[in-house]
Amino acid sequence: MDEAAIGIEDAIAAATTGDIWLFRGRSLADRAIQTVTNSPVNHVGMVVAIDDLPPLLWHAELGRSLPDVWTGERQRGVQLHRLDDAVATWSAKYGQRAWTRPLQGPLGREHEDRLMEVIEHFDGRPFPTSLGLARQWLNGRVRRNSSLETIYCAELVATTYQRMGLLPSHRPASWYDPGRFWSGDRVDLVAPFSLAGEIAVRIAQSNAAATPTGASTAPSETAKTTWWRWTAMKSWLARLRSPSSS
Repeated sequence: MDEAAIGIEDAIAAATTGDIWLFRGRSLADRAIQTVTNSPVNHVGMVVAIDDLPPLLWHAELGRSLPDVWTGERQRGVQLHRLDDAVATWSAKYGQRAWTRPLQGPLGREHEDRLMEVIEHFDGRPFPTSLGLARQWLNGRVRRNSSLETIYCAELVATTYQRMGLLPSHRPASWYDPGRFWSGDRVDLVAPFSLAGEIAVRIAQSNAAATPTGASTAPSETAKTTWWRWTAMKSWLARLRSPSSS
């Protein structure tokens, strides 16, 4: 059976909060992650698409190629990027293929509020060292929680899903690796939520070779506009949560 596929523009346009994006590369580091975790992929992130903001990718990585939408700064570790910029970077700069798995099920305002709290709490959290990553993953195998002082990509997605109430908490977030979010290794979400099968994202060579909008030395005007709108939304949500507003 042919693999389901979608063009990058259509994939970005269809992205909704909670969708999973998976990446697979061919570098030595990518192969090492795939081998150690027995996974067909080496990176995973989650879509954040709130109101009329452009779709964003919530993930944890070692690089700092793009400005973080939450802080407006370039940083390593947990980051929030424009989805189109992130996919262009992972395709052109890191040589990765991409797939998306749409989240199925109705998300409400309470899910978005919990998501905002997770982003506020974890954005900028460091990515673990190689030894730390191995330790956290092994702890997850024996059902031990990690401290979350450092956090890797699959652990971040699992933590976010759990705090949003989408993923059961009977396993620690460190139990998850990128391959757990691939359909061949089924992830049982809390009813009525589920993940659809992978859809390969087709990225034309011209798109892959283009410089992402946020990959210059300074954030682009589009990236800065997104950041300011996101900052305004943070302030608005903070006022809604304050006791004086009730």
